[in-house]
Amino acid sequence: MVDYVSNSRAAARARRREAAEVASFVRRLDWILLGSVAALVGYGLWAIAGITHHDVPGNQGYYLTRQSVYVVIGVLGLLIATLIDPDLYRTRWRVIFGGTSFLIAIVLLAGPIRGSKRWLDLGFFRFQPSEFGKVLFVLALAGFLAERSRRLHEVRTTLTAIGLASIPIFLVFLQPDFGSALVYCAAVGAVLFVAGTPWTHIAALAAGAVALTVLVLGALPAAGVPILKDYQQKRLTSFLNPDQDPGGTTYNITQSKNAIGAGQLRGRGVDNATQTTLNFLPEHHTDFVFASLAEERGFVGASLLLMLYLLVVWRGLRIVTLARDPFSAIVAGGLVFALLFQIFVNVGMTMGIAPITGIPLPFVSVGGSSMIANLIAIGILLSIHVRARARR
Repeated sequence: MVDYVSNSRAAARARRREAAEVASFVRRLDWILLGSVAALVGYGLWAIAGITHHDVPGNQGYYLTRQSVYVVIGVLGLLIATLIDPDLYRTRWRVIFGGTSFLIAIVLLAGPIRGSKRWLDLGFFRFQPSEFGKVLFVLALAGFLAERSRRLHEVRTTLTAIGLASIPIFLVFLQPDFGSALVYCAAVGAVLFVAGTPWTHIAALAAGAVALTVLVLGALPAAGVPILKDYQQKRLTSFLNPDQDPGGTTYNITQSKNAIGAGQLRGRGVDNATQTTLNFLPEHHTDFVFASLAEERGFVGASLLLMLYLLVVWRGLRIVTLARDPFSAIVAGGLVFALLFQIFVNVGMTMGIAPITGIPLPFVSVGGSSMIANLIAIGILLSIHVRARARR
C-alpha cells in the first residue's frame, strides 16, 4: 500500500513537472512573430480567394482549397521545426548539405515540367527542392561557419564557404531557376556578415559579384558567348527600358504597372479588376500576385500586406540579437534576409524597380513548396527564440 501511494505521488509530480515544462516552452515562444505570420497567411488566403475567383470556371475555390492544404502541411512543419533544438542541425550540417545538393541534382535528371527542370513529381505531391533548399542551405552553411568561428579572419575559410555555396547555387542555376539562385546568393552574403567575416572579404566578394554580373549580362553576350538563356537575358535587362517592347518582352511589367495603378486607394474589387479577371496580367496568382492584390484591394490592401511583412522581418531580426550561440544567430540572419530579399524582389519587379526573376511572394503566391518551406523557416526562428529565452 505504501509503495502504491509513493508511486502515485511520484507519477503526479512527474506530470506536474511535464506540464510546467510545456507551459514554460509555450510562454517562451515569440507570440508576436507567430501572430503576424498567422495574419500574413490568413491575409494571403483571402487575397488568393479573390485573385483566383474567376480562374477555374465552375470551381471558384480551386486554388484556395489547394493553398489551404499547403498551409496545413506547412503549419505541421512549423510545429515540428519549433520542437527541434537547432543544435541538431549544427552537428549534422554535412548531412544537410549533401542531402540538399543531392535533391537539387536529381531534379536535373527528371523530365522537364513546364519547360524547366525544377520539380520532383512523386505522384501524390509535386515539390520544388530548390524552395526547401533555401532553408536547408542556410542551415548547412551556418554549421560550416560556426564550426570555424575562430578562423573566420582567414581567407581560406571565406573561399571554402563560397566554394561550398557555389555547388547548390550552380545546380539551381542549371534547372534553370535564376530567381532561386539569386536568393541563395543573398543568403550567402547574410550568413557571412552575421558570422563575422571581415569587411575586406565581403567587399572583395561584392566587387567580384559586380564584375561577374557585367561579364554575364554584357561582355560575354556581346562576344557571342551567352551564359543565360535568351528569355532570362531579356528579363534582367528589359526593366532598365520598360517601354522598349510593351507588346513582347516588357508586356508583363507593363500590365503589372497598369494593374497597380488601376487599384488606386481602395481597389476595384474582385469583379471589376479587369487586369486580373480578364487575364491581361500573366501569372497573376504566382509571380505577379502583388499586382493583382493592389488592383483588387488598392493602396490600402497592399500597404497592409507590406506592414505585416515588416512586422515579421522585425521580429526575425530581433531573434538574431537574442540567439544563444553563433550558429543560431547565423541561421536566423540567413533565413530573415532570404525572406526579405524575396519580398523586395517580388514586389519590386511588379513595379518595375527590380528585374523579373520568377521569385514567388512569400506566404501569398500560390505554390506548395514555397508556402511549406517558408513556414518551416518560421518554425526554426521560433525554435531559436525559445532556446534563447530558456538560456536567459
